[in-house]
Amino acid sequence: MTTTVTTAPAARPGAARARRDGLLTGGPGRTGGLFVAGAVLFGACVLSFAVGSYPVSPADILPALLSPADNDVDRIVRYVRLPRTVTGLLAGVGLGVAGAVMQGLTRNPLAGPGILGVNAGASFAVVLAMAGIGLTSVGGHLWFAFAGAAVSAVFVHTLGSLGRGGATPVKLALAGAAFTAMIGSLTTAVTLLDAATLEEYRFWAVGSLTRASTGELGTVAPFVILGLGAALTVSRRLNTVALGDDLARSLGTRLVTTRILAAVAVLLLAGAATAVAGPIVFVGLAVPHLARALAGPDYRWILPWCVLLAPTVLLLADVLGRVLVRPEQLQVGIVLGLVGAPFFLHLVRTRKVAQL
Repeated sequence: MTTTVTTAPAARPGAARARRDGLLTGGPGRTGGLFVAGAVLFGACVLSFAVGSYPVSPADILPALLSPADNDVDRIVRYVRLPRTVTGLLAGVGLGVAGAVMQGLTRNPLAGPGILGVNAGASFAVVLAMAGIGLTSVGGHLWFAFAGAAVSAVFVHTLGSLGRGGATPVKLALAGAAFTAMIGSLTTAVTLLDAATLEEYRFWAVGSLTRASTGELGTVAPFVILGLGAALTVSRRLNTVALGDDLARSLGTRLVTTRILAAVAVLLLAGAATAVAGPIVFVGLAVPHLARALAGPDYRWILPWCVLLAPTVLLLADVLGRVLVRPEQLQVGIVLGLVGAPFFLHLVRTRKVAQL
């Protein structure tokens, strides 16, 4: 008599790896996903041009950009919607990639330009420029934002490094929260002492894509490109840094060089984004988690995903703000605070956000 033994089919290695690394694993899956994300970003750009108090047909966008005529549609597309859309692209790339680099560098899932005080420092420097010398141009804000971001980053890291254990993720998060609260109070004090500064700051502080002109965006764009290049340069090293300092050194990673390049990338990206759009918090914190959930823990994939996902989130939030209270508009920072935070909590609650 022959006994037949049946066994349950073995779990597919690909499924296990997908659960461990992310929803899209393997070269074809990740690459195909990037094409889809690029298409979604293109759709968000079209909506940014088309939706508003004065609707524009998608068929009219390209002619208005390439061969403008002297009519209302072409003027709105070129002088209102184009700067607004480009601002969303630049600020989104800056905040999303800066947040991913900070999370990898500090091995802290709560790290981001807003959480670790970089945005707050940049904002305070810009407010001082407004109150002290009456500076209102985005190009002028840029250099003060860089200086404020650099000083705040050094201060928070130094404060978080005190005591036993050095700069642990928890200590850095606490130092960033304390610094943000302190510098926020100083920023409020400066604006309350100067009515003109308060008027300018109250609109800038909520986060908006409507402040910069096309010429000012041309000044900001090179810094975003340089920061992105520096971030992509250290993407492979961030994978080893995530394993811990000792193991990273044993694998040949030069930690000092890596940290300097990563810090330069964060300062350029976060400083430029803050100067052009104001202190928008949510994008730099949540988008890297979404990219990690899709592409896995490899920063060589996380950063390209952030380049596409972050501006998509920012532009769609801006479009939503134009629709919710039409004919008035909600600025993008308010919309992200209302919609983004619950979405991020939902991701954490359902465990769809991969761990570092």
